[in-house]
Amino acid sequence: QVQLVESGGEWIQPGGSLRLSCAASGSAYTIYTMRWYRQAPGKQREEVATITRALRTNYADSVKGRFTISRDNAKNTVYLQMNSLKPEDTAVYYCNADIYYLQTIRGYWGQGTQVTVSS
Repeated sequence: QVQLVESGGEWIQPGGSLRLSCAASGSAYTIYTMRWYRQAPGKQREEVATITRALRTNYADSVKGRFTISRDNAKNTVYLQMNSLKPEDTAVYYCNADIYYLQTIRGYWGQGTQVTVSS
C-alpha cells in the first residue's frame, strides 16, 4: 500500500522560512507528477506548485519567487521550500502525487500539515 506523509508545518512569524516534506511509503510503485496544494479556512483547496518526474516545475502566481518545489526521486520525496512567508500563506498544506501502483495510475493525497504565519 502506498501512503504519502507530510511533515514540516508549524507556526512561524511573517518573513520567515519553512521547508515542507512529503515522503511516499511502500514499495513497487512509480511516482510521476507531484504537487503541493493548500487550503485556508473557508476557502477552496488551491494548487501551489507542481513538479514532474523530469523536474519541470510550475507555481501559482501568489507564491512565485518565494516558494520552491523540488524532489528526490531516489527517496520518493517532494519538498516545498517556503521563504518570505506571509499571513495569507496560512493554510493546511497537502501533498498530492500521481502514482502507478498495481497496474493503475491514480492520485494519492497526504493527510496535510498545518502552516500558520502570524506575529
